Amino acid sequence: MTTTAARGLRVAELATAAGVRPDTIRYYERAGLLPAPERTAAGYRSYDAGALDRLRFIQGAQRLGLRLADIRTLLAVRDTGTCPCEPAEDLLRRRLAEIDAEIARLTALRAEMTAMADALPTASCPPPSPGTWCPPAEGGDSPCSS
Repeated sequence: MTTTAARGLRVAELATAAGVRPDTIRYYERAGLLPAPERTAAGYRSYDAGALDRLRFIQGAQRLGLRLADIRTLLAVRDTGTCPCEPAEDLLRRRLAEIDAEIARLTALRAEMTAMADALPTASCPPPSPGTWCPPAEGGDSPCSS
């Protein structure tokens, strides 16, 4: 009987070790994130120990919100044996700017929703005018926009 170490990891074994589905591993191969593994005589994929390390790198980069194309770039630099620090810093700084922009957008959205909630009438108010959120105010104008 051949041990796993001698024959390498099959796709399902690698997927289990990395906590992903086998389809994810096949997708990463097609996307160029994982190199094509050796094949057994029966045609099964046989991954070496480096594949699990590579998958963990991919997962870590995804947790940071990096796109697969960015991860592919970092892996290509990493594969040359060169430190990927400079390209990684550029990608991370760009991602930070995207996150800051999203936080600003969400903060503005929160302020708008808070203002709308604060402008809603009490439970004892009349029904709203057609096409608006709120009933008309005493002067006939709606206190909030439609």
